[in-house]
Amino acid sequence: MDYQQTIDYLFTKLPMFSRIGAAAFKKDLTNTIALCDFLDNPQSKFKSIHVAGTNGKGSVSHMLAAILQTAGYKTGLYTSPHLKDFRERIRVNGKMVAEKFVIDFTEKIKPLIRQIEPSFFEITVAMAFDYFAREKVDIAIIEVGLGGRLDSTNIITPELSVITNIGWDHMNMLGDSLEKIAFEKAGVIKEQVPVVIGETLPETLSIFSTIAKEKDAPLSFASQTRQVMDWRWEKNELVIEVADAHRTDHKKYHLDLPGIYQTRNLLTVLEACSQLQQRGWNIDEPTIQLSLKQVKKMTGLHGRWEVIHHSPTVVLDVAHNIDGISQLLQQIELTGHQELHIIIGMVKDKEIDDILSVLPKEAHYYFTKAGIPRALPEEQLQKRAAQFKLKGKTFSTVNTALYAASLNACKEDLVIVCGSIFLVGEISLHTVREIWGKEPYSLAAGFFEMLGGIGH
Repeated sequence: MDYQQTIDYLFTKLPMFSRIGAAAFKKDLTNTIALCDFLDNPQSKFKSIHVAGTNGKGSVSHMLAAILQTAGYKTGLYTSPHLKDFRERIRVNGKMVAEKFVIDFTEKIKPLIRQIEPSFFEITVAMAFDYFAREKVDIAIIEVGLGGRLDSTNIITPELSVITNIGWDHMNMLGDSLEKIAFEKAGVIKEQVPVVIGETLPETLSIFSTIAKEKDAPLSFASQTRQVMDWRWEKNELVIEVADAHRTDHKKYHLDLPGIYQTRNLLTVLEACSQLQQRGWNIDEPTIQLSLKQVKKMTGLHGRWEVIHHSPTVVLDVAHNIDGISQLLQQIELTGHQELHIIIGMVKDKEIDDILSVLPKEAHYYFTKAGIPRALPEEQLQKRAAQFKLKGKTFSTVNTALYAASLNACKEDLVIVCGSIFLVGEISLHTVREIWGKEPYSLAAGFFEMLGGIGH
C-alpha cells in the first residue's frame, strides 16, 4: 500500500473514537500491551512525561516539548487528535513522522490487527512508541487520549506525570461527577513518580492527595508554587508576569499562544520544569523564556485562539466542552469588536445544552458540522440552540459557513470558529484565499502548511 492507502486502511478498518465515539473506546489495556509486546516493548526504551487533563493538556504537552527541544534534548511528542494530517500526532523535534514509517509499521502490524482487532487509537499509540524507540529520543511527551487510568498511553512509567485540570467532559465514559472523572485521570499517577497538578477544585483535591500518597508519588500543585501577577497582549504575544511563592522578584514570559487560558497552563509548565530540574534535566530559565516564544513554530501547535485574518478578526479555537467554551467566552469579552459571529459545530456525545446555555444571545450564529459520523447535524444543532434564544442559519460545511460570515461581517467584527476540533481542522486554505483574495495572516501560516492534500 502507498501512504494514502495506508491512512485509508487505518481510518476505515479500525474503530476510531473521533469518528464513532464511545464504541471505539476499549476499557482495558489488553490490546495495547499485546501490541507493544509484539514490538518488543518500545515504551520501555525511552524516558517520558505523561500529560492528562480535561483541558490544556495539548498546550502543556507542546510547551514542554518546545522547552526540552530548546534545551538540546531529542524530544518526541505524541498528541491527539490531529487537525489536518495524521502525522501531526507523532513528532520528533517538531518534525512529523515519515510517511514511510507509517506504511512500514502498518504492514508489520497487520497480522496482529487481524488477530486482536485493536482500535485506531491503540494502533497509533503503539506506532508512536515504536517510532520514539527507533529514533532513540531522549524523552517523549505523551498526551493522554481520554481519561487516564484505562487510556492506551497508560502503560508507560514516566519521569513525571502531569494533570492539568479536571472538568466536565466525556462523562458517558469517565463518570458523572468531578470526583469520578478525577479518579480516572489520576490513574496516570505511578509508584514514586512525581506528579504535578495544574488546577484543583475542592471536589478533586482529596482524590489526588489520596492516590499520590498510596503510590508514594511526590505531589506538587502548580497554583500553590507560583501565581500570575499580571498579563497583557503585546505584538501578537501573551506576556505573563509570574511570581514564585517564596520570592519577591517577578519573571516575564512571552508566549506565541495568545489565549488568556494559557496563563493557567504556563504555571503547570513551569512547575513541571522545576520537577524535571530536580531530577537532573538541564533546563535553565533562558531556555524556558526562549522556547515559549516559538511553541507553534517548534512543535506545530495550532487551533488555540488562532487568528487567521484581520479586519474582520477571524479566530479558530478548538474549544469543545463547557470549560473550554467558558474560557473562550472570557477571551471574546476582552477582545475589542463590534458584532460577534460564531461558526459552531459539535459532536453528538458532548454536553450540548450546557454549552449552548452559556453562549451569548446577541451573536450571529452559523450552525454547521464536521464531516464525521459523530457530528450533530446542523439542523438539529440549530433547533436545540433556538431553545436558548440563539439565532442563525445552517450550513452543510464549515467552509460555506465561513464564507457566509465573511459576507456579513464588517471590518470591526469578530468571527469565531469553535465547538469541535474536527470542525477547525476542516477550514481550508482555498476558502480563505477565495474569501479575502490573499494568504492567511502570517502568524497562522503554519496551520495551513499542514494541508498537503491529506483528507483526514
